[in-house]
Amino acid sequence: MRVAFVLGTTSGGTGRYVRMLVEGLVRRGHQVAVIGPRSVEEQFSYGRAGARFAAVAVSDRPHPANDLRTALAIRRLTRDADVVHAHGLRAGALAALGKRGGPRLVVTLHNALTAGGFVGLVYGVLERIVARRADHVLVVSPDLGMGMARLGARDVRAAVVPAPGLRPAARTPRQVRDELGAGDRPVLLTIARLAQQKGLETLLDVAAGPWPSEQPLFVVAGDGPLRGELQSRIQAESLPVMLLGNRDDVPDLLGAAVVLVMPSRWEGQPLTLREALMSGTPAIASDVGGIPEILGDAGILVPPGDVEALRRAVQALVAPGAAETLAAAAARRGLEMPGDDDAVESVLAVYGGQDPKDD
Repeated sequence: MRVAFVLGTTSGGTGRYVRMLVEGLVRRGHQVAVIGPRSVEEQFSYGRAGARFAAVAVSDRPHPANDLRTALAIRRLTRDADVVHAHGLRAGALAALGKRGGPRLVVTLHNALTAGGFVGLVYGVLERIVARRADHVLVVSPDLGMGMARLGARDVRAAVVPAPGLRPAARTPRQVRDELGAGDRPVLLTIARLAQQKGLETLLDVAAGPWPSEQPLFVVAGDGPLRGELQSRIQAESLPVMLLGNRDDVPDLLGAAVVLVMPSRWEGQPLTLREALMSGTPAIASDVGGIPEILGDAGILVPPGDVEALRRAVQALVAPGAAETLAAAAARRGLEMPGDDDAVESVLAVYGGQDPKDD
């Protein structure tokens, strides 16, 4: 089978997911091409994984003339493919605009928009294009699937996103706590890009207290456009929050944390939550997107943006022994996460037109 992936600019989960699919398909003897900005090839090395790469600009924002050129380029580059699999709404809409019969078009939606205004209006137009022209739409959360179904998508299915392999921690929890200067305080870990979608202002509101007993230490691993704004507030209000920036020792941080805190406005199938469960770390997370399905009974769900609900959940789990009761559930959920082979076989079923009821 000849499969062409189309994706836009990405520096995270989407790029790694496509790399995993490329490796799995090539290993099974399929011919694979990847079409996207040169930056994604530089970061994820699809060529080294056995794919043929073609550089095409898939911009983050609409530009009619450029978008037309991109749609035509995608059409030209995929004319010999059996399947075109686009990742993300922008890439999916551009592939759909260039579709004129020919290969089967599959679009995976990895994210939802959490902003409104003009951007929200454009997003709605792109959704309609994908819903009407894609043969199959794969979604990372039930709400995305319901939205596509309402817009008339012909075949909507849940995307299978594999859990990443979690390497063992290199340091003991005490060593990590000493580095953080936590003392005997509970460590609450958040792993997130410092951006609007992640709801970090709610985390700071919770950190501000009041606390009936010892104040915990909130630790945030990640970087992003809101770092300066968040750091200014932390300093101005003397909040017990540390912004660590990007880290490559996530297993160590998870080992030292009492709980993972995820106050996001929306998430699909967050890899950080899967990593936490695989390490036996319970979570407090927003009841949005694909989080409830992943978390199960291994933590506490709270409404997004609800400061009091999040604070009560944190207070409940920092009580002595409380988090330990959820650790076994977290480890059990971690063992249930799908792997790479599950994800590759699921897309092959879609590419072959297999009805999900036949699985």
